[in-house]
Order: sequence, then structure tokens, then C-alpha cells
Amino acid sequence: MTFSRNARISGLVLCGALALSACGTDEQKPFNASPAGDSGIACAKGSITAAGSSAQKNAMDEWVRAYQDACPGATVNYQPVGSGAGVQQFTAGSVAFAGSDSALKPEETAGADARCATGKAIDLPMVTGPVAIAYNLQGVDGLVLDAATIAKVFSGKVKTWDDPAITALNPGAKLPSAAIQAFHRSDESGTTDNVQKYLAAAAPSAWTYGAGKKFAAPGGQSAAKSDGVTSAVKSTPNAITYVEQSFAENASLGVVKIATGASAPVELTTDSAATAVQSAQVVGTGSDLSLKLDYATKNEGAYPLVLVTYEIVCAKGTPADALPLVKSFLTYTASEDGQKVLEDAGYAPLPSSIRKKVAAAVETLA
Repeated sequence: MTFSRNARISGLVLCGALALSACGTDEQKPFNASPAGDSGIACAKGSITAAGSSAQKNAMDEWVRAYQDACPGATVNYQPVGSGAGVQQFTAGSVAFAGSDSALKPEETAGADARCATGKAIDLPMVTGPVAIAYNLQGVDGLVLDAATIAKVFSGKVKTWDDPAITALNPGAKLPSAAIQAFHRSDESGTTDNVQKYLAAAAPSAWTYGAGKKFAAPGGQSAAKSDGVTSAVKSTPNAITYVEQSFAENASLGVVKIATGASAPVELTTDSAATAVQSAQVVGTGSDLSLKLDYATKNEGAYPLVLVTYEIVCAKGTPADALPLVKSFLTYTASEDGQKVLEDAGYAPLPSSIRKKVAAAVETLA
């Protein structure tokens, strides 16, 4: 399998952006031949394509920009086609790695492993993406909802903004009698999977539709990818959706505070999302680092509706012409500097304990 090498980077750029003094290294040299700065990251040359999660698009945009500025001769093309499509493209061997907002499902593992030929496909958590319940409701700030009410809104059981379930959580708010316009993802999405897992765990009596990448409840309206649902809510009064935090912030949408059973409703911040992820358990084996999140957490200051986006990659078996750049780029994204970039982009950095495990796993890619 080969990857396109036709893209070129224009203009002069300095390697100092990431303290990567090894820029321009011949990709045929050993990967760690020219470490740069304290991070130990070395630039690689060539071009790779990756695809998948649209929820991590803004993170990837930041990472790719920084990496390519620091590493002339390297091109990383990330296509935000959605988690389901990304996994399919990875399995077909048409991309170097895939982004997915949920770890590989048992039914996906065999095909992904077969693509790797000499190894197995592994899940590397890379992006902590808090999921916003984002809304467009004129004159209403700081809306509070709980899991049961969110479940009923997206399943069509709560139909108007002044429904008693919503007014009870928002005393004093001027809620209109307008019909709720609920939007969900039309494509298979890891974001949808995480939202449905959250609702099933935190409100099992209200959400009886299970989980999975395909939205399972009846009714509602749909749009494709994170950009699609964001645009739909932005242009539709009285609308609501679920979307990764950075998309909601960029569109200046309202973001729901979630009543979890803690002493106060939890506002979505990078800190509150990181607090939730800190208690995640690694359930993968070996270099696979798939996580189990506690969606029903009632811990103080823990925002429960988070997703962790994984980069799905071959532990062994990435084509030789792509491996140096895959390894170099993922080494950067898993570094302290790479994770710090996410804070200003609407994401939460990985907890240090998890980040170090990811960095160690990337180092073993072959």
C-alpha cells in the first residue's frame, strides 16, 4: 500500500515552533536518529492521509498546522468523515490511521487486525472532547438539564421548552412554549455512541434505546457530522443538539449545565471534563489503551458527558513508507506540548497518567 506524496509545503518555516531541530531528516534513517529538544520528537518526511472523527477535527487542525510548520517536507492530511467511515477506510487500508470517538467494537476488530497483517490494530486515546448539549434559545442563559430530561428531549418525550421537567430544573428562567427542535447526527458517529452510552448509564429508565454509533431513538431531525448539526442549530431557533465543545463555542451556542446529583449542576469546562476522565479505567491489553468511562459519575466538579477520541493504528504492520511520519506525528500529539495545544481549542488535555501510557505505546509502533 502507498500513500500520496504529491502534496508540498510552500514557504519557509522555522523548526523552532515545536523545538524540533531534526526537521528535514531523511525518512530512511532510524526514526529516533535526530531527536529535537526536550520532547525527543523527530520530524519525518513524506505524506500520509488519515480519516475519521469529525469531533476531533479542530484538534487535528491545530496539530497538523503546528507539526507542518515545524517539519518542512511533511504533509498530514486529516479528513473528518466521521468515526464509522474512518474505521472503514482504515480497515480497507486506504488511510494510515483512523480517528474514532469510541474504541474498536468486537465486530470491527477482526477486519482492522487483518489490515495490519503483521500485528494488531490498537486504540490510542488522544483527544478528550467534552460533548456539549448545545442550544439556540433566545434569552435563556445557563440552561440546566439532567440526564433523564436530556434523554426525553432527544427521544421526543419532552416536546416544548416550558415542559415541567425543564422548568423544575430552571426556576426563574423565562422558557418559551415553543416546540423543541432536536437535532442528532445522521451519519454513524462515535459522538452519538458516547452520548447514548451516557444516557443509558445515567438515565436507564428514560433511555431504553441502547448505544452504538447510529442514533437509535425515534423522531427528531438529523444532519451530517459535527459541522452539520452545529450549523443546523445555529440557524434554527429553539433548537438543541449534542456536539463536541469546540464546535459549540465556535458557533456561540448556549451550552447546558448538567445536574448529576452533585451539590451543583456541572458547567462544561476543560477542568470539569478532565476530572471525569481521570477516573477512567484502561480496559485494553498490551499497547491497546481503550478506556472505560464512568458516565454516571456524581463526583463533584466532574462533567459526565465526555468522549475520548482514539487514533486507531497498527501496533505492527504500518507500511514502511508511512511508518516514520505516523510515528513522528503521533509522538507529537501525545507529548505534553501537543496536549497543551488543545486547551485553547475547546478540548481537555489527557490526564498525565494516561498520556504517558499513550506516548510509550506510540514509541513501540513498528
